[in-house]
Amino acid sequence: MALARVFFRLHGYLRPISKTQAPLVSRLIRTQNEARYWQCTAAPQSTSCHWQLQEECLELSYGGLVMHFDYVWLRDHCRSASCYNSKTNQRNLDTSHVELNICPANTRVDDENLFLTWPDGHVTKYNLSWLAQNSYEGQKQSAMQPRIIWNSDIYANAKVSPANWDKFMACDDELKKFLRNFLLYGIAFVEGVPPTVEATGTVTQRVSLIRETMYGKMWNFTSDFSRGDTAYTKLALDRHTDTSYFQEPCGIQVFHCLKHEGTGGRTLLVDGFYSADQVLQKTPDNFELLARVPIKHEYIENVSDHRNHMIGIGPVLNVYPWNNEVYMIRYNNYDRAVINTIPHDVVNRWYVAHRQLTTELRKPENELWVKLKPGKVLFIDNWRVLHGRESFTGLRQLCGCYLTRDDVLNTARSLGLQA
Repeated sequence: MALARVFFRLHGYLRPISKTQAPLVSRLIRTQNEARYWQCTAAPQSTSCHWQLQEECLELSYGGLVMHFDYVWLRDHCRSASCYNSKTNQRNLDTSHVELNICPANTRVDDENLFLTWPDGHVTKYNLSWLAQNSYEGQKQSAMQPRIIWNSDIYANAKVSPANWDKFMACDDELKKFLRNFLLYGIAFVEGVPPTVEATGTVTQRVSLIRETMYGKMWNFTSDFSRGDTAYTKLALDRHTDTSYFQEPCGIQVFHCLKHEGTGGRTLLVDGFYSADQVLQKTPDNFELLARVPIKHEYIENVSDHRNHMIGIGPVLNVYPWNNEVYMIRYNNYDRAVINTIPHDVVNRWYVAHRQLTTELRKPENELWVKLKPGKVLFIDNWRVLHGRESFTGLRQLCGCYLTRDDVLNTARSLGLQA
C-alpha cells in the first residue's frame, strides 16, 4: 500500500502518514469492526542525521523525525556519571545551577550519537535513538499505553482467554498474559478461584496492593442497603465509573459473585474510551469541552454508623495534552453534583456534549453483558471501562475490592509490558 494511502489514527484524529512519519509507526492492527491496537516507537529505520543550532534550541532531524531540543533541557538531561546515577536511575545534577541562557560551545554528531561540549568544558553524549524516543515530537506520536478500544462485537471476536487460578498464582507468564489483556481491553478474568472472600483477596494481591477506602479493604455485601449506595439494593444500575467523588478515583475494581440464588443480575461493561473516540471523530468540539471543563461529583452518606462526605473535581474526560490520548473517564450520573463550575454561557454546550457521550455509551452495540458466577473474578479498569448491572431477584452475595492503579502498572512494567 502506498504511503499516501496509509492512515495514522491518534485515538480519533485521522490523518495521512507522510514519508517522514512512516518509520514511527511500529504496529497498527485494524479489524473490520475498527478495533485498533496502537503502539508507536521513535526508533528510526534510517540513520541519516542533520542538525542545526538555532537561537533557542537544537534542531535535529533523524530517522525522518524533525525534533527541537531546548539547550537547558539538553544540559539537564545529561546522562554522564556526574549528572545521572545509572544505578538508581536518578538525577545527580542540580538543575537550579544550570544557566537558563546556556548554549553549547561545540556540537558534533556521529552515526549514533550527539556530543555537546558546554562552556565549562563538560561533555554530554546522547544516543540519537534515545533522543528520538524522548523528544516531544516523538512522544506526540506515541501512545503511553497500547490499547484496543472495543464494542461488544470487537471484544467477542477477540476471543480473549481468561487466566486459570492455579497457573495465575504460580506462573509469571500467566500473570503477564493476564495483564497484557487487561491493559489492552481494560477488563480481564481469572477463573477457577475458590468462591470465598479470602481467595478473592489472594488473587487480587497477585496483581497489586488493595486500596483501602471508607468501604474497607475487601467488601462483601448483599442487597441489604447496609450502606447509603444504590449498589446495595436489587435495582438495576446504569453504566458508571466508581468513586468519581474521589479526587483520584480508584484505578481498578474487582468483582467476585460468591452466591446467587435467583434470576437476573448480569453485569454490564462498556468501553468508555471507545465511546469517547466516537465523540472525538464525530464532534471534536464536544470532545474538547468534556476534556476541558471540570465538574464535581459528590457522595454523602448518613446510614447507621457511616458518615462520609466525599467530593471529587475533574473533567469527564482526562487526556494527555501532548497527544490527546484519553487516560481516564469520570462518568457517574448518580453521583454528579450540582453543576456550579461552568459559566452560564457554556453550560448548555456542556450538556450537549455530555448527551452525545451518553448516547454513545448507551448504544446496544457497545454493551458487553457478563454473568458473574462463583469462581469467576472480574478485574475492571475503573478509569476506562464503565460497569452496571441489571436488576435481580433472590440472594446475591458479591465481594471485591479496589486496587491501587500505580501498583498494577508497576507489576506490568516489571514483567516487561508497556504501561
